[in-house]
Amino acid sequence: MRMSDAQYYRYGRHLVLPEIGVAGQEKLLDAKVILIGNGGLGSPCAMYLAAAGIGTIGLMDFDVVDVSNLQRQVLYQTDQVGQPKAEMAARRLRALNPDSRVIAYTEALTSENAMTVLADYDMVVDCTDNFATRYLVNDACVLSGKPNVYGSVFRFDGQATVFGMPDGPCYRCLFPVPPHPGEIATCSEGGVFGVLPGLIGVVQATEVVKLATGMGEGLMGRLLLLDAMAMRWREIRVARNPACPICGEAPTITELIDYRAFCGMKPHQTPIPSISAADLSRRLGDGWEGVVVDVREPFERDRDGFIDGSRCIPVNEVIDRFHELEEVRDREIVVYCQNGVCSRNGATILQTRGFNVVLLENGFNDWRAAQGKQAS
Repeated sequence: MRMSDAQYYRYGRHLVLPEIGVAGQEKLLDAKVILIGNGGLGSPCAMYLAAAGIGTIGLMDFDVVDVSNLQRQVLYQTDQVGQPKAEMAARRLRALNPDSRVIAYTEALTSENAMTVLADYDMVVDCTDNFATRYLVNDACVLSGKPNVYGSVFRFDGQATVFGMPDGPCYRCLFPVPPHPGEIATCSEGGVFGVLPGLIGVVQATEVVKLATGMGEGLMGRLLLLDAMAMRWREIRVARNPACPICGEAPTITELIDYRAFCGMKPHQTPIPSISAADLSRRLGDGWEGVVVDVREPFERDRDGFIDGSRCIPVNEVIDRFHELEEVRDREIVVYCQNGVCSRNGATILQTRGFNVVLLENGFNDWRAAQGKQAS
């Protein structure tokens, strides 16, 4: 597209770069990019892509803004809690750069809609946080011949690369099989350093701009690794696997599959029942033989108190310590945290391991309130 005088001024710092110039900026304005996941990685990536002048930006996320997101998901504000992420992100990007046409998808990427949605874009940015969707994004990109700009973060570590390029590897070349459900903690279970997604998300945005303009050396075949604690970057070579089932020489995957089943996940997770603080108090008083597990950190127990007799297994340690509950596997296990959010993550891990778990409604906050009423 031909730029206007206003665009010449807006993108002036790009235009003076010989590697970009007018021709490169016009390519950015013509580019169509979709981000799958608009959270920690998607926030900084989307903002820089809009600022750079990417002509069409798709934002796909079925989730809503939560207070716990605001520690790292810089697209959102406190007064947007409870609102659809994709819509709130689109509003922010449109305000940042009216040149960008921003399309919000408030639905999950699925095997049924992936090929249709991705068909309208030149490249895909994988900002997801679960293995099933990563394999889905990968396979859809390979089958549709689109670059997959990948990033992921966990605790203090991040990684980024570009999959799906001609003669380059795909996600399955690096990770042929997914981990067992519950084997690797999620960010909500293990935590994430708040600024880390910003670093990796900006790397993803950088690769998108380079791909769109055709400049520089991309990350194809190179997995960039960041240790934020040491602030040390390193890279490892990733080769295309000739035996890869989707991008190899004799592919056996020719259409999208059931990725939840592929990753060993139940099609529909059995709902975890809950119990009120008042009911739990009555059970404990009646000689109930179940077990209460506190998934908060020890400092939270020391600071706020705890339910007498409860075992402390912080949520980020549940995967490594679930064996400590083997002796009570046949009993009911009530899981709680401060407000009922983290306890659901811990309970889900235990449920996948076959334990009979129950959630304490609204966590220790309700328990403390209920005990106060009884005392008065």
